[in-house]
Amino acid sequence: MTELGERILAAAVEEEEAMISFLMELASMESPSDVPESQLPVQAHLTSALEELGFEVEKTPGKRMGGHLLARPGNRNPDRPSQLLLGHCDTVWKLGTLATMPVVLEGNRLRGPGVFDMKAGLTQMIFALKILRGLRLEPEVTPVILINSDEEIGSPESEPAIRQAAQEVIRAFILEPGMGSEGKLKTLRKGWGRFTLKVTGKAAHAGLDPEGGASAILELSHLIQALHAMTELDRGLTVNVGVVSGGTRSNVIAPEAEGEVDVRVLTKGEGEEIEKRIRSLTTTVPGTSVGIDGGMLVPPLERTPRNRALYEEARGAAQELGLELDEDMAGGGSDGNTTSQFTATLDGLGAVGDGAHAPHEFLFVDKQVERCALLARLLLLAP
Repeated sequence: MTELGERILAAAVEEEEAMISFLMELASMESPSDVPESQLPVQAHLTSALEELGFEVEKTPGKRMGGHLLARPGNRNPDRPSQLLLGHCDTVWKLGTLATMPVVLEGNRLRGPGVFDMKAGLTQMIFALKILRGLRLEPEVTPVILINSDEEIGSPESEPAIRQAAQEVIRAFILEPGMGSEGKLKTLRKGWGRFTLKVTGKAAHAGLDPEGGASAILELSHLIQALHAMTELDRGLTVNVGVVSGGTRSNVIAPEAEGEVDVRVLTKGEGEEIEKRIRSLTTTVPGTSVGIDGGMLVPPLERTPRNRALYEEARGAAQELGLELDEDMAGGGSDGNTTSQFTATLDGLGAVGDGAHAPHEFLFVDKQVERCALLARLLLLAP
């Protein structure tokens, strides 16, 4: 541990009570992705906190979602490079969840909907900046904050803003939760795609004219087997048909059938390869045809040279605080998948706990303090 690390960690410990109080307030403001107006209170709370820290906050309203916040220091030096702190204020929990899943502090554990994923990460942003200001430590790289409200449903409206911000900074810190009880950083995330197969056949009476029709359902069953056979677990490649539909009545040979496909890959190249294979599928049941819609939607977050360099810097910063960092792979994606296409990205810097999207969601309070100190130290990294 270095003298600087000791100062930052001590300041974070002093802020523990205020930090947890702030987080409990945020988590008590229910903000499901699909209720745009629910985002307003939590965005107002974050805006007030950022403005107190001298940030200028720009609110971009959503068309169908809750919009996003973009904050920059009011006294920023335009000649300095910038770094992005990225998080989301939406949760998967519907309005009214607090009635059966209240925000509760139980010893070293804070429980409640959204505390772990990821209002703790938003709290870390605020208090890391507060700590640096209190210690009179100014980052050489200007912090820029983007908080969206549609991440849990794939960031359909905020992705352009994220892409733009990522192209204007030298690095991005993603405040999604860490992995496991050690809070491992997510240095590898799978990319994913969605495809829809629509099979067309020919209707006929199943009893009176069984040879006069062409079953779209039978053909879809063959295609499903072909798709699942594309899975290669040793490569981290999975193909899953999760939803099927089709037919009209049990005594009618099905004229139509449809399957929805989920694809996960570890590299962009694998995504391009599997998309070609899926699009090359053909029918084998005479009289049927297939149309294939969709594609690879989110690129993977890969262990690129610039991402590896940033991870190694983070490990060194953690050691200055007396902490050890480890890394792991996450099967799901985040907005870090997007930023990684344009700038050095480090994901999973948020809370340490468990239960994302689950009734037992919680975080460890002492780890929250440590992660806040870590973020403050990372913001001081040289350009």
